[in-house]
Amino acid sequence: MALAILIAAKSQDLTQKSSSDLSNQTNVTTGTGAENVKSITTYESGVKSNGTTSYKVVGTDLVKVTEAPPKLENEDDVLYKIYSDKGSSGAFRKKKYIDTTIPHSADPFAWGDFSWMMGQSRKTSAPAFDSKYFTGDVTFDLNSTYSFADPIDNTVVGSTAVARNNELQLSFAGIGGDIHYGNVRGRLMMQFGNRSTVVPRNDISSYKGQYDLQTIYRYISEAYAGYHWDKWHGINLDAGIFMSYVGLFSYNNFENWGYQPSFTSDNTPWFFNGIRLQTFPTDRLKVEYWLVNGWQSYGTFNHAPGLGASIYYRPKESIAWVFNNYYGHDDAGTPTRLRYHLDYSFLHRYYNMPGKKGLNKAAFSFTTDFGGENGAGVSPFGHKAGTYAQNFISAMTYNRLWFGNHFAWTIGGGFMHNPGQYLILAPTGYADTLFQQQTGVGSKFDAWDGSTTFEWDVNQNLTLKFELVHRHIIDIHGAPGTFDLKGYFAGHGGVTGPGGYQFGPGYTYASNGGAVAPTLASQGGWMPDLSNNDNRAILALMVRF
Repeated sequence: MALAILIAAKSQDLTQKSSSDLSNQTNVTTGTGAENVKSITTYESGVKSNGTTSYKVVGTDLVKVTEAPPKLENEDDVLYKIYSDKGSSGAFRKKKYIDTTIPHSADPFAWGDFSWMMGQSRKTSAPAFDSKYFTGDVTFDLNSTYSFADPIDNTVVGSTAVARNNELQLSFAGIGGDIHYGNVRGRLMMQFGNRSTVVPRNDISSYKGQYDLQTIYRYISEAYAGYHWDKWHGINLDAGIFMSYVGLFSYNNFENWGYQPSFTSDNTPWFFNGIRLQTFPTDRLKVEYWLVNGWQSYGTFNHAPGLGASIYYRPKESIAWVFNNYYGHDDAGTPTRLRYHLDYSFLHRYYNMPGKKGLNKAAFSFTTDFGGENGAGVSPFGHKAGTYAQNFISAMTYNRLWFGNHFAWTIGGGFMHNPGQYLILAPTGYADTLFQQQTGVGSKFDAWDGSTTFEWDVNQNLTLKFELVHRHIIDIHGAPGTFDLKGYFAGHGGVTGPGGYQFGPGYTYASNGGAVAPTLASQGGWMPDLSNNDNRAILALMVRF
């Protein structure tokens, strides 16, 4: 049974929006009503509350019997509820309360506090910009990263989180929000900064045909419109660009335990372009279906669309399961080759002592991916005569400890095995020239990574992260008849040219000012400096409203 004590602080009007879209749900925790009228002056047999006020639950209303209890320690100028915690600690946990009644749990996942989860917003406060028809969402993500290789061209290879070394860079400015008018819904998020280049450049479908899809879409991270039905615990049908959920890490680094994603996440889709159907049969389960153009693509690679399904199951507040499944034909120009991919995650908060000083919460996540391609000379394990193995096997795990309300430490990492190199982030600069010459059927790429992250959550809106990252290439082999790369990450000599700049003899420039590099052979014997190791430190500042 839950002990519910309503604490009234200074008057502040907070409103709660009904939202069926888990991916954009703010972590405002609500309670559950009692089945019958019950006195809540006790929460266990014979144990009385320490307040001077008695309350009782009538239906879903919390009714005060006498005077209000005294203020709690560290109480803010908002309204709170206190619930008894039936864990072994026997401690109370304080949760944000929006209304003066105990709401039912009709909205999906509204019955628990999931702000501890990887890939979920840690915010429990109301949005800074909110109205009847629009709820704003604004994020600024800036970073400065130092590579111990110190490339002369400041270029990072093999990451969608960081792009330039030894500089302060705006990685992601996300500006937009949700529009809601009756049952009609929509979301538009504009993006600016490094991510508007480092993510779209990995979409090969944009090179099919005309009209430069990368330029058209690069400043949009999400744009969809749809309709909501009040059936079960909600049904949504949306069309447009939406987040993929594959790889556990959120596209918005404010929501992640770490900053540089492991290979499992960084080499799988951040977004899809198509149609999704979200269903919430219960308030603990989401089943979502996808019909999309392709694997993180603005257009189609061949003639068939991509199909997928995502299942989110949270049986209780401390446990979450995620199951993502995808099927498509995503090899450019090879319509007979099919791709399948499974991405499964388990998250568990195994320790929780709210209000305790020092270590008061601990959780871990585990994600494993298995995928393969079949047809046109390849099979998942090369078991068919005359075929090469082409698969993706990876895993990552992270453990996070919280200290009070403002500090956290995360350690983790993972590995990736990708014969065929079909999910590898292509390098940039002249390194890409070499990479494209050796990749393809029969090539190989094995790697692992590890990181540790120290986080300071200054308040609900501001986060500082310091992260140390090590990434290592175990084995990289070219396709038969080509050559083997000496590495993948940028070494000290960089990947841009002898001097590290995109100008000099042989360079031409497009109408938009972009440099068109001369051939690698014209560089007088200079070659990109590639390394099997990437060691770096990242300092990030993130603000979300």
